[in-house]
Amino acid sequence: RKLYFDTHALVCLLEENGFTTQQSEVIVSALVKIMSTNLDMIYKDMVTKVQQEIALQQIMSHIGGVKKDMIILEKSEFSALRSENEKIKLELQQIKKQVMDEITKVRADNKLNLNLEKSRVKELHAQQDRALTQTDRKIDTEVADLKTMLESHKLDNIKYLAG
Repeated sequence: RKLYFDTHALVCLLEENGFTTQQSEVIVSALVKIMSTNLDMIYKDMVTKVQQEIALQQIMSHIGGVKKDMIILEKSEFSALRSENEKIKLELQQIKKQVMDEITKVRADNKLNLNLEKSRVKELHAQQDRALTQTDRKIDTEVADLKTMLESHKLDNIKYLAG
């Protein structure tokens, strides 16, 4: 291990500031031990480049596995959605057919009712026409009877006046 400071220069600095040579050397020795211990702790937590590459490969393989699982899930989910969509389409077609059948039935019923009403109206018109024709005949008969009676009275008056 390399230390990145000059220990002799630190001893000299401590001596210049009032420490004895022995005190300065003990302080620098303690600092070197503390730094060595700290570096050991730091190196324990560090990984080598090879270890880092191995960990990276493991992570990448896990990511690849997760990707494959995601693709499989996506495909299965997609196929489930597709089958559900097909089911809904079939149900919709059945409902559409039922609605069309009901519409056809209602149209047929309405046409039948309309034709019945038309025939009733025609029958009513025919009855009214017959009644009107009978009334016209009665009126014509009554008018003819009145004309005959008027002529008869005229003739009676003429006979009376002539006689």
